[in-house]
Amino acid sequence: MTPQPTAATDPGHDGVHISHGRAWIDRSAGVRIGYTVAEPSSPPEKKASKTVVLLHGAPQTRHAWRHVLAPLARAGYRVIAPDYRGAGASSKPRDGYDKWTMAGDVHTLVHDELGIEGPVSVVGHDLGSMLAFGYALRYRDDVVSLTTMEAPLPGTDYYEQRKVAKSAWHFDFHANPDIAVYLTHGRERWYVTRFFDDLTYQPDAITDADVDVYARAFQAPGAMRALCEIYRELDRDARIHRDAVASGGRLSVPVLASGGAAQALAASYQGMCEEIADHVTGHLVEDSGHWVPEENPEGFVRMFLDFDHRARTA
Repeated sequence: MTPQPTAATDPGHDGVHISHGRAWIDRSAGVRIGYTVAEPSSPPEKKASKTVVLLHGAPQTRHAWRHVLAPLARAGYRVIAPDYRGAGASSKPRDGYDKWTMAGDVHTLVHDELGIEGPVSVVGHDLGSMLAFGYALRYRDDVVSLTTMEAPLPGTDYYEQRKVAKSAWHFDFHANPDIAVYLTHGRERWYVTRFFDDLTYQPDAITDADVDVYARAFQAPGAMRALCEIYRELDRDARIHRDAVASGGRLSVPVLASGGAAQALAASYQGMCEEIADHVTGHLVEDSGHWVPEENPEGFVRMFLDFDHRARTA
């Protein structure tokens, strides 16, 4: 199925065509996935042959990638940025929030609905990194490279250590949906702002207008509960991922372990990824805290293009 654009080429993005849509993934379960596609504005015979899938974190939506869509498209990529299950314009069912199932959503969107052929580069930030890891384990032959940023990956020893740290209080809080939903109801904007205030190095990177986008997303019916369900599944994700590594071996594709250089935890990510992958590159993005693609989009784009080029030409 060819994506049907709901917006014309953005005049502010010369040479790039950006479109948006929602695709049915599972009609019986009522699951639709919202997405954005950015690609070079070229004749059909010169369309991008490389595809990168960008998986956002929390409390966010695909809006998190707004600054990097056009630069990646100008670099010759078809860029797919979905709202994963439970976020943004995507459906918010009661279940299906383990990363194995969510990876299936993304795979169906990319290959069955958008008609992309061949393997893709997968990039995740925050919770999106956990999903990207699950995708790489489930669809090993469909991944050119894996980029992870700013998250402990379920299935690693580092995840087990990190989830019990005091600063990871939100893991347990969100894993109790009834409590979390009740306490944040009507306070969603204040709640999401707290994460940006605490974890941002560049204070002006995420504006009030951006916070409005995220706040509206999590004020939507079912959105906060969906976020909580994603966290509640993390320990099960860890078991699934460990079993996948035990049965299928460590990842053989190139893996980039990244984060913001201003984050104290970022130095731990390379060692974490070396637990589950054979070929790991570590690279921290300067002048950035947790929200890497928003705080230093230029640094992220340079890092990814260099890494993915080496992965594709190795």
